[in-house]
Amino acid sequence: MIRILIADDHAIVRKGLTQLIRDEFASAEIAEVGDAEELISKVSDKDWDIVVCDLSMPGRSGLDALRQIKQMHPSLRVLKAGASAYLGKDNIHEDIIKAIRTVLLGKKFITPSVAEKLAQALEGDTNQLPHEKLSDREFDVFKLLAGGKAVSDIADQLSLSVTTVSTYRARILEKMNLKSNADLTRYALNNNLI
Repeated sequence: MIRILIADDHAIVRKGLTQLIRDEFASAEIAEVGDAEELISKVSDKDWDIVVCDLSMPGRSGLDALRQIKQMHPSLRVLKAGASAYLGKDNIHEDIIKAIRTVLLGKKFITPSVAEKLAQALEGDTNQLPHEKLSDREFDVFKLLAGGKAVSDIADQLSLSVTTVSTYRARILEKMNLKSNADLTRYALNNNLI
């Protein structure tokens, strides 16, 4: 019996992944956690075959937690980072079972879309403007932030949680190498984006 631990701050995502995995691996033992601290605690308490982890959970990031977990349990197979497999949430329902099967065979798994992003990052396209590095959703959030909207207003407008919008904001600032909403506004005005 395989033991799989799912870490994601969205309960609906955890439930969906649990169902997908259970449909394919009926006898699997599956547990869920909602944040990085709980993830580390569960991994410390019990042996798991695979950890499926969201990298951008609020508070301590999933990436930080996975680094610590890999130090504690170097052989633990992790789907997301540091990792035996890298998946994007856009096609996770199609890729999760393939990833688990591949990782259980001791191999690495990476989706074509993630491979392309990694290749672009390694290539370091110097002609690309900072805002062109953003995903479509990040760009939407960027424009709203640059236009002076509050995080809570953006969450309402885009039907997202405040936490999710805050995570997008942090990613946007990091990708664009900016420090504040005022910097976002200045950048947007200078590049005629608002």
